[in-house]
Parts: sequence; structure tokens; C-alpha cells
Amino acid sequence: MATMNSDDSVNTELVVPEVVIRRLPLYVRVLTQFSSQGNSVISSEQLGLQLHMTPAQIRKDLSYFGRFGKQGRGYDVSMLEQQLRSILRLDRAWNAAVIGMGRLGRAVVSYPGFAPEGFNILAAFDINNDIVGQNISGLRVQSISQLATAVKKLDIKIGIVSVPIDHAQEVIDALVESGIKSILNYAPLSPKVPDSVNVNSIDPVLSLQSMTYYMK
Repeated sequence: MATMNSDDSVNTELVVPEVVIRRLPLYVRVLTQFSSQGNSVISSEQLGLQLHMTPAQIRKDLSYFGRFGKQGRGYDVSMLEQQLRSILRLDRAWNAAVIGMGRLGRAVVSYPGFAPEGFNILAAFDINNDIVGQNISGLRVQSISQLATAVKKLDIKIGIVSVPIDHAQEVIDALVESGIKSILNYAPLSPKVPDSVNVNSIDPVLSLQSMTYYMK
């Protein structure tokens, strides 16, 4: 991944750890909240307090991408938010499609929090002929056979998979064949994809199972 060094030039040699990339949206969220409250400057200590992280860890994370603040003065909230959004490519809109219009898929397309953050769900698909053709949250459900055509026509860049495990790999294969490089997967499996495809899997059951370890 390309980064910025101390003189703001692009550094394509430095590899940013995945865990750091996953924390950047948390920084953006806090910065957005601080900005909405009229704050123009934030310190690493304040960021750490909000995110339950050490100031040193925050400074280390940000150092992968350049020098944003000044010692003793903190970070310019607006500038840092803008730069992090640019690094995450959140300074543009992204079109997405949902595959699988069961209860989970319907909840996803109905969720109002995507569009304000620049994620536009423009298409919905299913393999069930009883569901195909239905209008759900303003989207006409299409047959999965129309996926490749819709991806190209609507410039869809993100696929959201909400199908049962038995169909998940097949659907993900279809997304990859359609040219999709980013997939949000709700199915409880670790799919096989080319190295060029990024899959982020969400499994609430696994999260619950790890939580019970701490229950005494």
C-alpha cells in the first residue's frame, strides 16, 4: 500500500500492517465527532482516551503515513480527518451490491448508515425466483445471472454477501469473475479468492464465542 513519508511524498515501499489500516476508520470517526463539536485541535492523548489506546500507539499508527501533528500542539482536526479519508479512499463514493435477499440482506439494504458515508447500495440479487422481481427498499431484486452486467453498468466496486454458507463460495466466485475486488462477507466461511481480492468477513457467532471466554 502506498504511504506518505515525512515530506508528504508517496512512499510505495512501506507495508502498512492490516491492524493499522483497520484502526484508521476509528480515528476518522473520532475526528468527525470532534469536528462536529467545534474542536479544531486534538492531541494523541485525547484520541487515545476516546479509543482506549495509548498515545504512543496512535502516533506510531499515523507515522506510517507521514507527519501530521506538531509536538506540543496536537493535530489539526479538519486536516487530519481529510488526510485519513484520502488515505482510506473515503473522499469519493463507492457503489455496492448485495447478494442474498433473505432477512440479513434485507436489513443491509435498509440500513440508513451507508449512504452518508459514501457507500451506495445500487443493486440487489438473489437466486430464488420467488424473491427475484420484488422491490425491497427501493431496489428491484435481480437474478444472480445478471450480476456481471449490473456490475459493469452501475460501476459496482463492492460486493456484500449475505447468503447461506452452502452458496457463499459460489456467489463469491461470481463476484470475482465479474471484476469485484472488495467483498464484505457475512457467510460463516473463509472463502477462497485470488490474492488481488480483499475479503472482510463478519461472523457474529464467532464474536460471541470468543466473548464467553471472559465470562466467569
